Formats: sequence, structure tokens, C-alpha cells
Amino acid sequence: MALKRIALRDFVIVQALDLDLHAGFTVLTGETGAGKSILIDALQLVLGSRADVGVVREGTPQADITAEFDCPPHLSQWLDEGGFAQEDSLLLRRVIDAQGRSRAWINGAPATATQLRHLGDALLDIHGQHAWQSLTRPEAVRELLDAYAGVDTQSLRAHWTAWRAAHKNLEHALAAQDTLQRERERLQWQIGELDKLSPGTDEWEELNTQHTRLSHAQSLLETALGTLHLLEDDETGITSPLTRAHSTLQHQEHLEPEFLAIADVLASSLAQVNDARHSLHSYLRRTELDPERLAELDSRLTLWMQLARRYKRTPQELPGLLQSWRDELRQLDAVVDVGRLRQLEQQAHEAYQAAARALSLQRAKAAPKLSRAITQAMQGLGMQGGKFAVQLDKLEEPTPSGLDGVQFLVAGHPGATPRPIGKVASGGELSRLSLAIAVTTSQLGQAGTLIFDEVDSGVGGAVAETVGKLMRALGRDRQVLAVTHLPQVAACADQHYVVSKRRDKSATTSSVTPVQQQARVQEVARMLGGERLSDTTLAHAREMLAQAHVG
Repeated sequence: MALKRIALRDFVIVQALDLDLHAGFTVLTGETGAGKSILIDALQLVLGSRADVGVVREGTPQADITAEFDCPPHLSQWLDEGGFAQEDSLLLRRVIDAQGRSRAWINGAPATATQLRHLGDALLDIHGQHAWQSLTRPEAVRELLDAYAGVDTQSLRAHWTAWRAAHKNLEHALAAQDTLQRERERLQWQIGELDKLSPGTDEWEELNTQHTRLSHAQSLLETALGTLHLLEDDETGITSPLTRAHSTLQHQEHLEPEFLAIADVLASSLAQVNDARHSLHSYLRRTELDPERLAELDSRLTLWMQLARRYKRTPQELPGLLQSWRDELRQLDAVVDVGRLRQLEQQAHEAYQAAARALSLQRAKAAPKLSRAITQAMQGLGMQGGKFAVQLDKLEEPTPSGLDGVQFLVAGHPGATPRPIGKVASGGELSRLSLAIAVTTSQLGQAGTLIFDEVDSGVGGAVAETVGKLMRALGRDRQVLAVTHLPQVAACADQHYVVSKRRDKSATTSSVTPVQQQARVQEVARMLGGERLSDTTLAHAREMLAQAHVG
């Protein structure tokens, strides 16, 4: 599980670069200013770090970065859920154009910077040359201990969020209790007013229909009676003439067959007239003047209109308005229930405290182990007799990360009292301590590739040789890539690449070249004694390489 290849096009001062990388320990060396960290910067970009137009080589339309990794098995589900093809390799590509716009792909499918960053956490672990600065930041120190302890603070943070939300709800209820009570009383009064009406959902339309019918009852009765008179009157009604006409044709239809069809038409008309008569009689039987009911309807319609005007709504909106007020009152009743809110706040606080105490126990168990591991690493880094200690302090106020303050203490010499890292005066000690921590903690994560970007600054001599051997040892289990200026470190590498910068009239470009045998001897000699190579420095370089690779 390692970085297999990186390809750059028009990135900063690199015109074109295709670099195959291998397992084990690889170093990048070169003169100051040659751009040794350009590859690290490119890897960080292809793994989701913030891009800007400054990475595009001057005069070109875009920078193009591609990196190929072995695909870790534990990413299979994540790739599947993201819709990315699952192959033996992970091919990541990012393009930044001259306007600063960025596009990215994972195995050929479009991806976001967030998705790239997720992969970055799983694929690479980068230790920068200023890593020691984070050792003075409480949050970074706590995260390092938590990583060593193998704890996940996400659950605790969820408990913290729930507790703070419950606490905020309680405080809001207490502060606004008077206001909420007034609002509650207002709603209760308004609901009482509309409850007197108790408006039904479709009642307004039905009331209007009934009122219209009753208010015109006299006219409707007269219309029905008049219509019956036109149908049934012996002298002027139409029923008797229709009956006689039908009978007359029936008596003669045996003589004239055409009369049969006409008689049928008259029979049908007579039947329809009789149906109309029966319907009118039925209407008259069930319809009567009802002044009391009409007065009731007048009164109810008036109340509907009054309430609609008072609350600036149409009559049809009153049932919905009443329901919304009832819903609002229920919500207010829940908020005003301070006792219930206090109980919820207490439960959330107890859940947070339980999770925080459990996390404190895990930290307390891991702290002495981490102290011993880093103390041991210090002994080979020029800090013999030095001691490292992880100190846990109980915070005055709880935090999303728990109840513990975490502080790193160090004593650089035997018998010295460990003091906070921020008060250690020597910059060299800080760099070596940072390296000891990096080596100790680099074995924690799942990342298959470890990158050390000039973390050996400030060390030399036998300590530098120890650093090289430590990195080579790490390279037996994981891929290690180091940018270094120390020949002792470079000599220990399994692969060695030299970064060089070339200037011409039009531009400055950087290249990366693998070196072996004599070319590698010359590079180590340059690192030992500068550009002017002597027989002495060349001999020293050969000896250093031979000793580093014994066994």
C-alpha cells in the first residue's frame, strides 16, 4: 500500500515530470532553492489542499497533477458509496487553471476536494519541517494523544452538542418565561373567541347555501305552486290536453300506422310531465317558511364575518387559523414546561459527563505509554538522559473535547525537571523532539506512505545517522519519503532522487532524477562538502553509503 507514481505538468517551475516511486525508504535531495518540497506540495494538492493560481507555471493555461496509489482494502466501501470504480490502483488527478479554478477526478470519475482530503487521511501521513510548532498548541497535543490512545472523540462531541442545545433551550425558557406566558395568554384568549364560533372546515359554504334558500323560500314556494297550476289546471293546464291528444291518436293507430310513433312521443312527454308534477308535490311537502332558522343563520353568518374582520382573514380561513393557534399554543406549552426542560438538560449533562470520564480514563492509560515511547526515541536523537512526559490536567470548564487539558513536558538532560515544550529554549531540541514524536506516532495510522519534509532540520553528526536508520527501519513496513539536506539520512535510503533547477533565458525549470552508484556517491559528496568535489569527500561518501547499507 504505497505511492506508485506521480506526474506533474506545468506545476510551479516543473514543466513535465513523471516519477515512479517504490516501497521502502526514498529520499529527495538537492541544492537549496532547487524545489525539493515541490513534490510534497503537489501531493498535498492532489489530496485536496487549497489550490490557488500561484501553482500554475507562468505562461501556461493550467497545472495538472496525477498521483497513483495502491488501493487500500479498507477504502472499498467508501469508493463504492461514492460511485468510484474499484481497481487495484487509486488514480487521483487534479487540474488548476490560470484563473484558480480547480477540478478533480478519482479513478476517472469527477470528485470534490473534500473527497480527495478523505483519501489523503487514508493514504498519506505528512510530517512537515515546522511540525514542532504544533506541539505548543493544546488542541494539536490533545489530538496526538487521542490518536495514540486510539480514541474517537466524535461521540463525546455529539454529547456535548446535545447538552449545550438542551442548556440553551432551558436558559431561553427561563429568560423568556414572562414573555412566553403573555403570548400564551393571548393565544388562549384568541382560541376562546374562535371556539365560541367553532367553525367547521366547510361550514361557511353550507351556511351561505342554506341562507340563500331560506331567504328566498316564499318566492320558491310560489314558483312551485304556479308551475303545478300550469301543469294541472283543468282549463289551462297542459296535462289534460296531452292526455286527450294521446288517447285520440291511440284510437286511430289501427287505421294509420304513422299515428303509433306519434302516440309514443306523446306518451313519453306525458310521462315526463307527470314526473315533474310528482317532484313539485314532493318539494312542496318538505318545504315551508322557517323564519326562526333563517334568523339563526343570519346570526351565525354575522359572527363569522365579525371574527374574520377582527383577525383580518377571509371567513374561509377561520378554521385553519384556529388550528394554527392551537398548534402554536401546544409548542408554547412545551417551551414553558421549565421542569421538563431542566430534566432534559440534566440528562444530557450526565450523558456528556459519563462519556468525558470514560475518555479521561483512556487518556490517562495512554499518557504514560506515549511518554515512555517518546523518551526512548529521544535517546538516539542526541538527547541521552532526556525525558518526555504527557501531563493531564483537569480543566475548569468542560469542552467539546472533554475534561482534560493535555500538555507535553520535556527535560533535555538527565536530572532536569520536565518543563512545557513551549519553554524549551533550543530550536534544535524542538526539531529533534518533533522527530522523535513523528517516528513514534507514525506507526499509528493506516496511511501506507509517510512523508518527512525536512523534519531533520537542526540535527547532524551521529544524530543524523540515527535519523536515517530510524527512517530506513520505518521503510521496512511502510513507504517512507523524506526531503532532507543531511548526507547521513540520504545514505540510508533505498532510493535516492535529486531535485535540480535549471535556468535559461525564458524560464526556470525544476527536474527530479534518480541517482545510483557513482551519481549517488557524487550527490552525497556534494551534501558533505559542497559543489567542489574532492577525493576526500568522494571517499567519505562511498564509505558512508557502504556503512549505511551493511546488512
